[in-house]
Amino acid sequence: MSGNIELLNTTLGAAKAADRAALIAYLPAGFPTVDGGIEAVKAVVAGGADVVEVGLPHSDPVLDGPVIQTADDIALRGGVRIADVMRTVREAYKATGVPILVMTYWNPIDRYGVERFTAELAEAGGAGCILPDLPVQESALWREHADKHGLATVFVVAPSSQDARLATITAAGSGFVYAASLMGVTGTRASVGAQAQDLVGRTRATTDLPVCVGLGVSNAAQAAEVAGFADGVIVGSAFVKAMLDAPDEAAGLAAVRSLAGELAEGVRKR
Repeated sequence: MSGNIELLNTTLGAAKAADRAALIAYLPAGFPTVDGGIEAVKAVVAGGADVVEVGLPHSDPVLDGPVIQTADDIALRGGVRIADVMRTVREAYKATGVPILVMTYWNPIDRYGVERFTAELAEAGGAGCILPDLPVQESALWREHADKHGLATVFVVAPSSQDARLATITAAGSGFVYAASLMGVTGTRASVGAQAQDLVGRTRATTDLPVCVGLGVSNAAQAAEVAGFADGVIVGSAFVKAMLDAPDEAAGLAAVRSLAGELAEGVRKR
């Protein structure tokens, strides 16, 4: 079975044709439980998310800040496994029909097996992977299997990336480019910063792929600001924090759906 890279391309293209940015939501699998995580994905899509990233919880995340680390810890202590991540993708895609990607560090895939992981993700209806710590020069095996199974390979670029490096990264990627708005880890911030706009401009000079910005966006005003210069707005920590702060799962699901609605309105107001 082929993965859903074409659905991802079509979805991002449709947002562009509507003269708006796409809203991309991130939620970890297994948080607060596997079933609860699946319901959370459904909730953000019901609120207006165009694309969802399902995080594969990791014990030593290098990009994720304290909020997502807390959620990952809850998921790992709950016994989440790669099979649960695949189930999350499968059930979330079946229920929503939107592109579902997995965001993961390389070590779990390497241990699981690249062919096995890509085949299972495609079978689950996944659209691809975001791989923040896989160097492009070491990605040939992954890209071979991802291409074979119809999966996008999304690399992360940062404000520190030089132009020549940006060109190398974007030439190897597919789906979209994940532009980290600032140096540091994920988390909500008072300001997204001018670095992000500069990075988007420099990245666009190297590729026709959509450039989507993450790290720091937490409210409709910030979403509107980023949507003014990016093809997609990626929000993670704000959704996870809404779940963590809720008194129970039902309240958490209501909170993430409401936040998705506000953010979706924001990306349409750029």
